[in-house]
Amino acid sequence: MTQQLKKSIGLWSAVSIVMGSVIGSGIFMRPASMAQRLGSPKLLLLVWLVAGAASLLGAMIYSELGTMFPETGGPYIYLQKIYGNFVAYLYGWSAMAVINTASLAAITIVCAQYAGFFIHLPRFPRATELSVHLHIPYIGEIYPLEDFGVKVLTSLILALLTVINYLSVRFGNAVQLVATIMKTLALVLLIGGLLFSGQGHVANFFTNSPDFKPSFWLVLTGFMAATSGAFSSYDGWYNINMVAGELEDPRRNISRSLFIGLGACMAIYILVTLAYNYILPIGVMAHSTLVAADAVQQVLGTAAAGLVSLLIVVSTFGATHVNLLTNARVTFAMGEDGSFFPWAGKVQPRFGTPGNAVIIMGVWSILFVFSGSFDVLADMFAFMSWVFHGLMAIGLMILRRRMPDAPRPYRVRLYPWIPLLFAAFTLFYLVTTIYNDVVAYRSGQAPMIDSVLALVLTATGIPFYLYFQRKTRTDAT
Repeated sequence: MTQQLKKSIGLWSAVSIVMGSVIGSGIFMRPASMAQRLGSPKLLLLVWLVAGAASLLGAMIYSELGTMFPETGGPYIYLQKIYGNFVAYLYGWSAMAVINTASLAAITIVCAQYAGFFIHLPRFPRATELSVHLHIPYIGEIYPLEDFGVKVLTSLILALLTVINYLSVRFGNAVQLVATIMKTLALVLLIGGLLFSGQGHVANFFTNSPDFKPSFWLVLTGFMAATSGAFSSYDGWYNINMVAGELEDPRRNISRSLFIGLGACMAIYILVTLAYNYILPIGVMAHSTLVAADAVQQVLGTAAAGLVSLLIVVSTFGATHVNLLTNARVTFAMGEDGSFFPWAGKVQPRFGTPGNAVIIMGVWSILFVFSGSFDVLADMFAFMSWVFHGLMAIGLMILRRRMPDAPRPYRVRLYPWIPLLFAAFTLFYLVTTIYNDVVAYRSGQAPMIDSVLALVLTATGIPFYLYFQRKTRTDAT
């Protein structure tokens, strides 16, 4: 008899999974780069609303798919049922090669950068940083020595956590609890301490940066570039679908947890952004390297800024640990079922951990650290995530035609307009992101076209898929 996972996750536990998956490191860094791309506090808030609304539309689509197929595995299962093994494999490969590893690297970079509040992280002179580079034809340059002190500390943290996860899985729940408490304290201090300090200026909410250029095209491209920042901060809302098979009453609780959790995250992001902007004018926020610490230091002093930085360091350290712990299971599962090298799916005999998969994730994430900055890495994993979100919207319409009588306890309302709108917006976002990346690269504002690099890394999975398909057929005969 096939064993079934215990259905032990209730509604509010599911809501906490959604919120815990979404609220990570992005809100402590992204508002600065988003402000730089926009130059308008009103547009900054609008980006959070639009990206949150787009994520809610995506949540509606995932809710229908999740209630049709309430199985643990989420997007991988849906893509397999809609498009077959090839597209599902590319999703699994992309999760390993881009989405999860770039996300791990980005989170850990935030940890290292806020640790820089307490310790000096040296960097080379600019000429030295630019002297060593790796050229990738048609994509750009990688400068591994850039911001070297942050990258070394980030790599050491990842290496430490790789060793910890290789040796044991016992401390995952405890670390998750501590990280959640620290993250909550940081958010409470930021929202309450800044918004109710009385030391900011309401005029900051309405005053544009001196560099703001109200050209329609510049505003549109800047808005879509900032949307990448918001999407990377909202990323993770679909993780609840990964554990659909463990939810109590998944046909109701998938949709309810997504809407409640995402709505709460939107409110928190808007309040934190307002808190930053209340203290820092949009132009100052745009050039802040540690926006949370800078805002708190201006109002509450160095000691409070140090406390917030410490909370963020502990929170992001815990988030890195938990993400490495969970994401290594994707690589482990691929090795176990024969769609990746079998040794990746081997349990470490002495420690009982997915040791080889943990090493792959850790080493690949460290390589990502030396390939770019936090913003580059966050943009990469957000871009690839939304490639597959768009495929989900199209897939929903395919299933409505292919399986019209299948049970759908939750149905997307205003069908087909919602999935059509979502697919159109996703396509527009993907196209404008590539356009922005190409323009930024050609103008010298960015070292590489990171969205194209994400696509190329995903495409490298194709020969592996063909190899393992052939190997499977050969073994079967």
